[in-house]
Amino acid sequence: MSIGKIFLYIILCTYAVVTLIPFLWALSSSFKPLSEIVSGAINFIPQNFTLDNYRQIFIEQELFPRWMFNSVFIASVGTGLNILFNSMAGYALARLTFPGKKGLFIIILAVLMIPAQVTMIPNYLILREFGWLNSYQGMIVPSMINATFIFMMRQFFVNFPKELEEAAAIDGLSRIGTFFKVVLPLAKPALAAQAIFVFMGFWNDFMRPLIIMTDSSMYTLPLGLNTFKGQFVSYWNYIMAASMVFTLPVLLIYAFFNKYFIKGLSLTGGK
Repeated sequence: MSIGKIFLYIILCTYAVVTLIPFLWALSSSFKPLSEIVSGAINFIPQNFTLDNYRQIFIEQELFPRWMFNSVFIASVGTGLNILFNSMAGYALARLTFPGKKGLFIIILAVLMIPAQVTMIPNYLILREFGWLNSYQGMIVPSMINATFIFMMRQFFVNFPKELEEAAAIDGLSRIGTFFKVVLPLAKPALAAQAIFVFMGFWNDFMRPLIIMTDSSMYTLPLGLNTFKGQFVSYWNYIMAASMVFTLPVLLIYAFFNKYFIKGLSLTGGK
């Protein structure tokens, strides 16, 4: 093994350790009482192991299951709509010919340069006019398409072999049938990457729920976790336990889509 590879492995192992240490400490702290966490002692094995933190957030904190449902529902529906509409828009820009196509593509590229913070106030005013504040549609509809992933899917479909679509057309499939039965099944790696990033965007979003949601029963998990922090006392034991629950769905999503995310795509007519 060359010196360069050894050095690279040392860097990667060091980065992995630095990344894992905070997570392991948070996992350990989720099983500690508050007094042990704030004592200042740094230990990864709880001295007073307890499950009271998890019992507290699931049983005593009545709204926690509702916050979790809100996050799962918004993230799942939002991700599904993004996958559908971003892929359809990307395919249309890559394959179809229609008036204004080039101008529309330039507009999408221009949108990529606009920071999300710039659109927060206009989005809030529009949602207020629609009466969608403090609602699921207020969180989902404005974010059900994403210019970044429209561009990504467009670049993917540009390189998609036309021969497969022509073969499907000869077999009698319409353009829509070809898209759903031939193109999308072969686009799993791109769809998986999109699903992971979009889901994480919805799941970790704090600012938009803070602006849109006013009723505590409509909070998402990031917003709900913030309620455990007070002006004088912060219940870090509950925050750590809730954070572990908060992390679990993201790990499951990544584990499920990982096999599509990392493998290459073999675009052959044999499949």
